[in-house]
Formats: sequence, C-alpha cells, structure tokens
Amino acid sequence: MKTNYDLLTYLPKDLDTVKGQDIVVDQFGMGAFSMVVVENKALKDTAQLEKDIEAIDHVSNVLWYDDVADINLPIDMIPEDLRKKFFNGDATLMLVLLDNTSSSDTSLAAERQIRTVLDQDCYISGIPSVMNDIQDLTEQELPIYVSIAVILSLIAMLLLTDSFVVPFLFLIDIGYAVLYNMGTNQMFGKISYITKAIAAILQLGVTMDYSIFLLGSYRENKERFPGDNNRAMGHAIANTFKSIIGSSVTTIAGFIALCFMSFTLGFDLGLVMAKGVLFGVVTCITVLPSLVLLFDKPIMATTHRTLLGHIDKASDFITKHYPIWLIIFAIMFVPALYGNNNVTNYYDMSSSLPKNLTSMIGNSKVSDDFGSSTIDMVLYDKNLPAKTKKELVNSLSDVEGVNYCIGLESVVGTSIPDEMIPSDVREMLQSDEYEMCFLGTDYYVGSDESNKQTGELKTILEKIDPKAMLVGEAPMTTDLVDVTNTDFINVNAASIIIIFVILLLIFKSITIPIILEAVIEFAIFVNMSVAYYSHTPVVFVASIVLGCVQLGSTVDYAVLMTSRFQKERQRGHDKKEAIQIAHRACMPSIITSGISFFAATFGVAVYSDIDIIKSICTMLARGALISTVVVIFVLPGMFMIFDWVIEHTTYDFLGTKAEARKQKIAEKISAAASKNA
Repeated sequence: MKTNYDLLTYLPKDLDTVKGQDIVVDQFGMGAFSMVVVENKALKDTAQLEKDIEAIDHVSNVLWYDDVADINLPIDMIPEDLRKKFFNGDATLMLVLLDNTSSSDTSLAAERQIRTVLDQDCYISGIPSVMNDIQDLTEQELPIYVSIAVILSLIAMLLLTDSFVVPFLFLIDIGYAVLYNMGTNQMFGKISYITKAIAAILQLGVTMDYSIFLLGSYRENKERFPGDNNRAMGHAIANTFKSIIGSSVTTIAGFIALCFMSFTLGFDLGLVMAKGVLFGVVTCITVLPSLVLLFDKPIMATTHRTLLGHIDKASDFITKHYPIWLIIFAIMFVPALYGNNNVTNYYDMSSSLPKNLTSMIGNSKVSDDFGSSTIDMVLYDKNLPAKTKKELVNSLSDVEGVNYCIGLESVVGTSIPDEMIPSDVREMLQSDEYEMCFLGTDYYVGSDESNKQTGELKTILEKIDPKAMLVGEAPMTTDLVDVTNTDFINVNAASIIIIFVILLLIFKSITIPIILEAVIEFAIFVNMSVAYYSHTPVVFVASIVLGCVQLGSTVDYAVLMTSRFQKERQRGHDKKEAIQIAHRACMPSIITSGISFFAATFGVAVYSDIDIIKSICTMLARGALISTVVVIFVLPGMFMIFDWVIEHTTYDFLGTKAEARKQKIAEKISAAASKNA
C-alpha cells in the first residue's frame, strides 16, 4: 500500500491552483521542482553538475545562468538584475524541474538521485526534498510510536487493573484489531502518512475501554454462575454488547464526521479510524472472551491491588461538593470558549521539521543566500502582446516580498525575436497555450504575509490577464487556509449533530444529549484554550481532528455514568443516592479508560520529531485527561441540578412504564397458569 506524504494533494480538485498544477504537468512536462544551491565552485564545475542532474530520469530541465548567458563571461559583467537571480557571493542557484507532481513516486525517486550527485557545498530544497525527509522520518519513527504506545499503555493497565495477566490479553486483542484494520487499508490504495502514523495509536486509545467493560461484566457474572465460566462469559458478552455498541457508535460518528471535510485528508483518516473501531468491537466480543477463558486461572493467580484502590471517599467528596465544581465550570466557560475560538493555527509543515534534515538545511541556504524560501509559478496567455507581458512581470516583481520573477521577458528581454530564443529555454517556459514565469518570495508558506501576498498577486493577474493562474505551494497553502477554516465549522457541526442524534436514540431524551455534549464540548474548549493561553500555535489538522475525536471517544465516559445513574433511579433511589452509586461504580472505569488513552498518545507526543504528529497526539492526550476530569467532577452536578428536567424530557426515564408492562405480562402468565390448572 502506498503512502501519501503531500497534504496539498488532498485539496478539492476544482480549485484553480489544483487545475493549474495539472496544466503545468500536461503542457510543460513539469510538476515539481527543487532548488539547488552550489557554493565555492568554478562555473565550469557547476555547469558539469547541471549536466549530471539533467541526465537523471524524470528531470525535465535545469534552469541556470548558462541558459541565458555565456559562462565564459565574468560574473561582474552580467547585468545586475540577472546576476541577483543566480548569484550571491560564492553561491549560485539552479532550479531543477521534474516531470511529475511533488508527491509522485518518480519525483521523489529523482530527488533522491539528485542527492547522490551533489557533493560538498551543495544543498537541495523544495517540496520533493521535504517529502523524502518526511518519508524517511516517518518510516524510522513509526515502529517506535507503536512501541511507546504499547509500553505506556501496558504500564497504565498493570497499575490500574487488578491482574498482571489482563493487560497483556487486552493488548493481544487490540493488536489483532489493529492488524485487521491496517491490512484492509489496501482497499484504499493509498493513505496519508498522518493516518499511517497515528491510526494504530488512536485505535489503541479509543477501543481499550471496550475490553475493560467486558472484563468487568465477566467478573460480575462469575459471581452469579460460580464454576461455570463459559456461561458467565456468555452473559457478559450479551450484557456488554449493548454498552459497547453504544460507546463505539459515538466514536465512529466522530470519525465519520471527518468525512464531511472538503479537504479530503479527513475522509482518509475518518474512514480508516471508523473501520478500526469496528474491528475493535468485533475482536472484543470474539477474540478477547476466548483469551480470558483460556487464561482464567493465570488471571486469578496474578490478582493484585490496583493503584486506584478504594476511591469511595474521593467519590463522596466530589459528589458532596458538586456546587463548587459547577461554579468553577461556569467561571471557566467564557475564557475557555474565547481561547478555543482564538487559538493560532499554522499551515507550513516543513518549518516544523528537525533543522538537521537535508531539506531543512537546503531551505536555510536558499533563504540565507537568495532571500527566498518559496518559488511559485505564474501561467499567463502566451499570445499576450509583448508590452502586456512586460507589464505583468514588472507588476508581479513590484509586489512586496517578491525577490525575483524569472520568465522569458526577464531572462531574454522583450526585444529579442522568438526565433533567437534558445529552444530549450522556450520549451521550458512556453507551451502551445501558456507562458510561464517563476516567482521567488521570501515569505514563509502559510504565514499571514504569504497569504496577503498571494491575494495581491492574484489581483494583479486578474486585472492584466483573467486567464492567468498562480500555481505552487504558497497559493495552494492559502487555499488550504480557506478550505480548512470552512471545514472546521462544518466538521464540528456535523459531529455535534450526529452524536446528538445517537444519544437521543440511546436515551430517548432531549436534555441528556444536550447535557453530555455540553460537558465534553467544555472539555474541548479547555483543551484548545491551553494552546491559546500558552501561546502555542496548533497545526491546522489537529484543530479539526480534535473536536471530532475528543467528542466521539470521550463522550463514552459520560454515557457510562449516565446509564448507571438512570439504572439507579429506576431501582428507586433518589437523585442524590443514584448519583453517589453511579459515581462510585463508574469512576474507576472512567479513570482507567482516560489514562489508557492518555498513555497511548502522550509518549508519542513527547518522542515524535514530526510536529504534525506531535501536535495531534499532544492535543488528544491532554484532551483525554481533561474529559476524564470534567466528567468526574462536573457531570454529577449536572444530574443534581437537572434531574427533574431530565425526568420530564426523557421517555420512561424512571422505568415505570417498562415495569408496568412487565407486571402486566406477569399477571397474564399467572392468569393463564391458573386457568390451565
């Protein structure tokens, strides 16, 4: 299965920047490019290096000084505007044009081959170079991610469960589910490197509680059916199936909501993770029961006291002082909401990579020597009058932050007849329909300055040539900002609505879904506001993913406590007693599940050198803890305050109608029995 390392390929296909990239490939025979900086070399040696690079497969051309002037001409005699484009002191810049898109296998292979012909004092940068470094880093770190997640989850389980054998059985069960999930990803043909890197970790984190639910039910049923483990497990599966399905449906809904993104990375991650949760449910009710029955004696023989111990006093303290937690909730809500709405997102994936990577060193060299870390391409009508072309190039060059504009008008001038233009230069910069120029800018991709500059460049193009297109990493990233800002709103709305409907169907209530979602959304606001108030920019993907995943996976904690609260109310307890019983019963499971989720993601967040992975895992790890704390401290108070409202807006909340039906059926059976007698 292939892995996609270029996030820009997930942009909607109807954008002009995406269409323009296809035109560049189809009409100019190029799609990606790399920048090579050569220092401390004679011009003849640099010319030879240029030829060596041009000989590499899938390198369509190399644009350098000797394409427009004789290398025997002393550098000092070169016109200043041309000299600045290619020389700075002992450094010279060449542009390597590849014949396919940045993320294609051929472009990545060509870039790797270029590295082999570069010797000392030669540096390469560009998207293919970044893609190759991300690929190497991901392949190197991925096994370590899984190992860290497994080890930390194992430690957490050993401390929080009461048997030394159980955690290993849980991990074996989830391991099967992960293998099935990753293996069936073949049906997609290609997944993103982000999905590949975090899918197993996320699957481990969000499905661990299913195993905890099953084992707890099995132990309860062992007491009901002493000496008959098979029967106890059968009842455990039947009893747990409903709660597992209820929990998994909300989690799946969170991931499915990602599929509403027009930036199709969400579709990629959402489908893989939704499928992973389904496999987690299947293995939990098939593989895990077999493992538990097989190792029942070792489980009992290795029983120990858990780290949580007896938490009844802590639970009583929390439920007794519920007004304090509700006041804290009310005080924190507004600043949490403000922080959530104003957190800073960043979009430049390359700037967050380790600085010792080949591509990062190359980017620094290009930026330091030529003041430009980004090159875009401008496509305009080939048949424009020479005067208009010159006006267009000059107008683009005058935009603040543009260092140079390399095209036919700038390298050969408007006075030279077409037949005198070198054929290789003309083929490089002209097609049957378009002419092209390269635009160098010193603004970082995704920055406010870059986005503003992109807008100014597009305005100029629309004014001079409405057919013109701006193509490249910077304009595509500007589109990415616009697209994902809309996606953030759509995806969060979709996840809230879908999960609201699921909770409504589960509890047959209007108010319970509102209360549960309000509690978890508050946890999400707190999580995002931590980034805002700590002045930590968040990668845009994490902002979108977090809302869906944290809501979908941690609302289970609230569902678990709510279900038990309702059961205790149906058993005749008043609201205070029901809250105390439900809180005592559910608190250990919620803490265990939350810490397991935290353990699966936190270690990866600390270790990863890929900031997009680090940012997502940091937000999810922190979110698991915050949701755990909020559910344990705030939800009981919500039940205490809104019990009357819940009772009157929930169908048969107290179970009186169900009990009446059972009584009526019992009476009919009794009457029939008496009649037969």
